[in-house]
Amino acid sequence: MKYFVYLCVALTFFCATAGNSLAAQKSETATFAGGCFWCMQSPFDVMDGVISTTVGYTGGFTPNPTYEQVSSGTTGHMEAVQVLYDPDRVSYQQLLDKFWRNIDPLNNGGQFCDNGPQYRAAIFYQNETQKKQAETSKDWIEKERGWQVVTDIRPSVTFYPAEEYHQNFYRKNPLRYKFYRSNCGRDARLKELWKGGLPR
Repeated sequence: MKYFVYLCVALTFFCATAGNSLAAQKSETATFAGGCFWCMQSPFDVMDGVISTTVGYTGGFTPNPTYEQVSSGTTGHMEAVQVLYDPDRVSYQQLLDKFWRNIDPLNNGGQFCDNGPQYRAAIFYQNETQKKQAETSKDWIEKERGWQVVTDIRPSVTFYPAEEYHQNFYRKNPLRYKFYRSNCGRDARLKELWKGGLPR
């Protein structure tokens, strides 16, 4: 009986400690649009300090849009990924660097093989600090590369999570994902653009 009481006390303490630890974990949000959201989720998922990612729709005027509606290009929304991250482990600047290396900043009509406003690239900032960092990184790339970067920098608006079958699509359907990514010419274009990495 005494052992049982000790066990209960120990378990209670463990649960309380674990709960407090999770509650104390810092988290901030970053939102990026970079064409097909299947291809934008995986690069952030592998980053140390990223807590979770969610693909969805943002930037438009249609509430609670469906994939079919967004795909029509009439909702104003873009396919996007929302990143929840621990700023003590990964900085917003590091997320920006990852974003730039996974888009074509010279394409204003879509991304890679996907055309239309729903596939445009954009950074949706959550606050003035993110806005300034995003603008600085864009200016730096333009200066160092001699490019006219057409990627939008916009204030964050309502983010609508996409349907469940789109979440972590690259994990659920790896063959289909790789086939799409290859046929879209995404990796070939990224290699052409970012050979040598970011200009830092």
